[in-house]
Order: sequence, then structure tokens, then C-alpha cells
Amino acid sequence: MDATSGAARTAATTRWPGLTGLRVLDLSRLLPGGFATLLLADLGADVIKIESPGAGDYGRLVDPGTFAALNRNKRSVVLDLREPEGRETLLRLVERSDAVVESHRPGVLEKTGLGYARLRAANPRIVLCSISGFGQSGPYAARPGHDLNFLALSGFFAVPHREAGLVDRVGVRVADTAGAMYAALSTVVAVFGARATGEGQHLDVSLHEAAAAWAAPLALSRHNRAGPGEDPLVTGDNDVFVLACGRRLALATFEDKFWIAFRHRFAARFPALADDAYDRREDRTRARQTVRTLLADVFAQHDLAWWSAALSGLDVPWAPVYESAEEFLADEHVAARGLVGTVAGPPGGGPQAQVRFPVLFGAGLESLRGAAPAHGEHTAEVLAEIDAADRRHEEPQ
Repeated sequence: MDATSGAARTAATTRWPGLTGLRVLDLSRLLPGGFATLLLADLGADVIKIESPGAGDYGRLVDPGTFAALNRNKRSVVLDLREPEGRETLLRLVERSDAVVESHRPGVLEKTGLGYARLRAANPRIVLCSISGFGQSGPYAARPGHDLNFLALSGFFAVPHREAGLVDRVGVRVADTAGAMYAALSTVVAVFGARATGEGQHLDVSLHEAAAAWAAPLALSRHNRAGPGEDPLVTGDNDVFVLACGRRLALATFEDKFWIAFRHRFAARFPALADDAYDRREDRTRARQTVRTLLADVFAQHDLAWWSAALSGLDVPWAPVYESAEEFLADEHVAARGLVGTVAGPPGGGPQAQVRFPVLFGAGLESLRGAAPAHGEHTAEVLAEIDAADRRHEEPQ
């Protein structure tokens, strides 16, 4: 593939190539496709976000902060794929790219004349990664859906966490991000395969199946169990407890040594903890509800400040429950690890805090390189690059 100014900028930020030299055309919208291509861009790929004329990706208007976080390190090109000229330009880009990522409903890309067969005709090595709710085939393929629907059908709610009470949803879009990670990994694997064989392929990524894959190790092993009361992973001492101040604390004394250390530290102050009847895991599990009630009563007697001081230095798994971004950002471990940095925020705003790529590479990786692009910011630049590549290709050797 021809070197690009985008790839050159990426290479300058690390001492090793990463995914430099890999070009991805991002036709997706919203979280799953945006997160998948963000991972690739962070690792050095030249990700070109293809946006429609007008307002472009509607994520820019609906949630500018999330849009900025999902689209750093990318370039934006405006193409009207409803028009022949726009489709022709996209195919010229496909000729010089490794992968295309899209998140339309099954069949939509084909209707525009840009299905896998057409992309492959332009470039036999191209990898098309299609991210959809339920996959490209099957009874649910044409269904609309969002993260909560995919989780509902995936087995996510079949994994119990307490003896009583329903498993509820979490705020993080689990199916969307799980699918995005599978999409990014599979795209890189398929590109390496295409470089070895000269043949690309079509990747069918289902968000429902990604969520099922995450839930399955715990969900399927619960098959035919009578209920959470029979589940060895449902315990009374591995839970979240409410403190006197209304804040919450997470305790996870799953192993015996942690329970015993906790009990010995506080038995004098809380006589209920003086009993050694639950020092073995199987005994605590059998009496899970009693143990949970005991701990709930103990933790309710003091506020977070008291518990944080009392537990400090004790070698047991505990943590305050952060319920705001401000608490997370103020965490000393987050600061020490350099987990959060800043990039330019949406237009009219100041710098925005963002989490770096969550792996520290020994050879170095600067993932917070550039802000999300303005709508069409790189159209002229990218089109000039493919024009220059065409001229080089036409020159006599």
C-alpha cells in the first residue's frame, strides 16, 4: 500500500510500527463501528472516516463528547455515496486500502452498489467487516436493535449475582463494545491473511453473538441449575454494600485467607465477626444469605471515610464504588498509570479527558495523538493522495 501522510504521522509517534501501513475505511456510525476503528487508529492504522455531506455522522450532534472520544486519530472525508461520483471515489480508496468497516443493516451496502462483491472487484485483498445486531443471516438478521436487546437475548441476564433479586442492566454498552473488540481483532487477523494469500474476505460480526460469547462461560455452565441459590459463584461476601453515609463499597473476599484477615481485623469492634463458622469457602457459600446480611449490618455502621481508613493497608480485595467520572479521574492509581490524558474537545469546548489505549507497550505507544476530525477536514488531503498515487502508477517504469 502507498505510504500516506496519515501513516507517516502515526509512525513518528512510536519507536515501532504498530499497525502503521494498514489503511481502514470507516463507513460506520455510532458506538460499535466507531470503537472498533478507534482501537485500530490508536494502534497506528490510518483510519479514514467516510461521512455524508451535510451534518455527517449524526453522533456529532447527538453526543459530541462521545463522538470526540470514539473518533480521535482518524481522518474525515466527505463523500456522497448516493451519487455515482461518490461511489467511484470510494472504490478508488478501496483499491488502496486494506479493510472497510461498516455497520448498516444487512443488505443496505449492496443496495448502494458497494457490497462485498463490488469492493472485491476493486481490490481482491480487501477485508469487509460488517457489524450488525444479529449478523448477516438468520431469522433475526433484519431486526432493528440496540445494546439492551442484544444483551437480553445473549444469556447476559442468565448469570446470577445474588441469591435474590433480578440481574439488571449496566450503563456500559456491553454488547456494542464486545462486538467492537471482536471486529477489530478479526479485521487485523483477516488483513494479515490477505497479505499472505492475496485474498480478502467478508467478516460477519454480530453484536448479539459477541455478547453471548462473553456471557457463555458463566451462563451455559448454569444450565439446568435450580437457581442462584445452587450456584457456587453466588456468595454473600462478594458483593456491594451500602455504608452509613449512603455510599457503597465493594468487598470480594472469595478466598478463605481474605475472609479470615477481614474477620480478624474487625472482630473486636463487630462481635458478629468473631464467629469462625464461615472461615471455609463452602461454609460461606452454603450460608450465603446469612453472610450477606451480617456484612450488610457491619458496613452500615460507618461511613466511607471510616471504612477507607480502617481497610487501608489490609490485604483484602475491597474498593469504594465510584459513581461519578470525577471520582475516577481523581484516583491516585489512574494518575500514576497515566491512564487519562487530554485531547482537543468538540468545537467551542476546551481539552477533553480521554482514556488512553489500555495496554502499555514496552516499545511505546502514544494513543492520544489527535482529536476527532472536523467534518470533512481531510477530504482534500486524502483525494490528493490517491490522485498522486494514480499518477505514479501511470508513469512508465
